[in-house]
Amino acid sequence: MVRFFATHPTILPYSWQFFSLRRWFTLCLLLLTMLGCTAARSPELSGWGPILPSNDRNWMPNQMVLPYAEIEADQVYVYNIRNCDYRTKSSYEVRHYNKAYDLRDITSVDFIVVPFAGATSLAHTMLSFEFNNDEYLAVSVEIRKERGETYEPLAGMLNQFELMYVLGDERDLIGLRTNHRLEDVYVYRASATPEQARRLFMDVMQRINKLSVEPEFYNTLTNNCTTNIRRHINKLSPDTIPYDYRVLLPGLSDRLAFDLGLLERNGSFEQARVNARVNQKAFAFRDDPEFSKKIRR
Repeated sequence: MVRFFATHPTILPYSWQFFSLRRWFTLCLLLLTMLGCTAARSPELSGWGPILPSNDRNWMPNQMVLPYAEIEADQVYVYNIRNCDYRTKSSYEVRHYNKAYDLRDITSVDFIVVPFAGATSLAHTMLSFEFNNDEYLAVSVEIRKERGETYEPLAGMLNQFELMYVLGDERDLIGLRTNHRLEDVYVYRASATPEQARRLFMDVMQRINKLSVEPEFYNTLTNNCTTNIRRHINKLSPDTIPYDYRVLLPGLSDRLAFDLGLLERNGSFEQARVNARVNQKAFAFRDDPEFSKKIRR
């Protein structure tokens, strides 16, 4: 089974968005069980075994370059920060830049949730680190798509996609979603102290460096955007985030984080969610050099 579903999505009887959540998870569990039995009997047929993750494929232009960091005491030199200039969601000029950061300048971290249209219990999640002078560096854990590939959750359980951490300017990672994909984006301030945010940043950078030399497969259930964020946090503070259905349904992960005290609380969760939506401001300030600062006002 060689990276097949992504380029042949019609092999699936229905596109995933037409499944109810209950059907989708039932199908996922059934598929995992079947694949586990297949792997035990015949690894060469299972999609696990002979297929190895690789950093050497014909990648999409905006995912062609992997980020990495050089760490010297409190100084972190970050390479290949993405800042694409999007004309549409699929037409863009690829741009990257390098930047030196001082760990002592990290003041906070934000948790970003992007619900899927038509299936809002599912979502993409990201982190964004704030530095002095209202500078931000966003982190998005994604599938690394080859040219012509499209995402399918079932294919994501069959070793069809590599995992990638994108380091990006928020005008790219947030602006792409609000202004071109027309997705809702919610930006929440985490309750982490500056020291906790610094430790989280360092752990993220170390994982990015590891992936640059040891690629991994993405997995829809076990190695995705939200499970990686959970893993980072629990590595620094064990058992902070329990294994909860709202991790498997990341569209509900902001409520989980709120309930666990991981987000700043100024009123109810419903009020926090209304205040966290940045779509209007992201469109209004789309070309503003102070984009990150102004979408948070």
